[in-house]
Amino acid sequence: MASITIRNLDDSIKTKLRMRAASHGRSMEDEARTILRAVLGQETAPGTNLVQCIRARFGPLGDVDLPQPDRECMREPPGRAG
Repeated sequence: MASITIRNLDDSIKTKLRMRAASHGRSMEDEARTILRAVLGQETAPGTNLVQCIRARFGPLGDVDLPQPDRECMREPPGRAG
């Protein structure tokens, strides 16, 4: 197993980690491992892009049919001043 050292951690983050670990009955080190596993275990599959993520999230809600607006003929461009 590998180990890491985290330097320059804000005191407020360390305090929050300590409080969270205590509330779960774990050491700070074990709590940090649990957080890293939870976050990094949710990686998206390679090749997944924003469109695929949006479809996966909202696709089950069903399609939405939007009315097509009426189109007008294109107007003539303004004449040149000359």
